[in-house]
Amino acid sequence: MASRITQRPRDLWGRALGSLSAVLVALSVTMIFLYVPSDQVQGAVQRLFYIHLPAAWLAYFSFFLIFVSSIAYLARRHPRWDRLARSAAELGFVFTTIVLLTGSIWGRPIWGTWWTWDARLTTTLILWFIYLAYFMLRAYVSDPERAARYAAVLGIVGFVDVPIIHMSVRWWRTLHPQPIVVRAEGPAMPESMLLTLAVTMVAFMVLYLFLLVEKYRVERMKDELAELRLQHSG
Repeated sequence: MASRITQRPRDLWGRALGSLSAVLVALSVTMIFLYVPSDQVQGAVQRLFYIHLPAAWLAYFSFFLIFVSSIAYLARRHPRWDRLARSAAELGFVFTTIVLLTGSIWGRPIWGTWWTWDARLTTTLILWFIYLAYFMLRAYVSDPERAARYAAVLGIVGFVDVPIIHMSVRWWRTLHPQPIVVRAEGPAMPESMLLTLAVTMVAFMVLYLFLLVEKYRVERMKDELAELRLQHSG
C-alpha cells in the first residue's frame, strides 16, 4: 500500500514533465518555422541550427552525467549510480546521432559535401563510437558487476573527448564557425534568433529530463527483474 502511495506522486510528476515537454517542443517548432526569420546567407537550411546546437549540448551533458555517475559508482558501488549512467548513455547516443545527422544535412548545401574530416566532426564521431563501445562493453561482459565497473572506467576516460570537441574550433583550423552564442563580447545573433534558441534549449532540456526519468525507471525495473530471476534460480 505504501509503495502505491509513493508511486502516485512520481507518476504525477512524470506526466506533468511529459506534458510540459510536449508544450515546449511544440512552441519551439512553431518558432523555428513560423517566427524566426531565415538566415540571409544560408537560407532556410540554417533553421537546423536550433536543433543541432541543443542536441550537441545534451550529448555533452549526457556524458557529463556518465562521468559523474561512474565516479560515484566506483566510490560507493551503489546500483542507482550505474542505472543513471546507463540511462544517460542511451540518451546521449541518440542526441549524438542527431548532431551528426543534422550536421551532415546542414553541411551539404553550405560546404558542398555530406561529410568532411573536420576537427569538430571527427571528434564528435569519436564520441559516438565511445558511446557505442560503452554499450558493447556492457553487452559482452557476462558478469553485471564487472560490466558496471568496466563501463564506469570507460565513462570516466571517455569524457576527455567532450572538452576536446568543444575547444576544437579554437585549437585547430576547422570549417565550423567560431562560437556565436557564448562569447565574451555577447551573442552575435539577432534577438529573434536568440529567443528562439533559448526556447528550444529549454524545450530540449525538459524533454531530456522527462526521458531520463522514464529511462531510469525502466533500468530500475530491469535490475529488480534480474534480481528476482537470480533469487528464483537459486
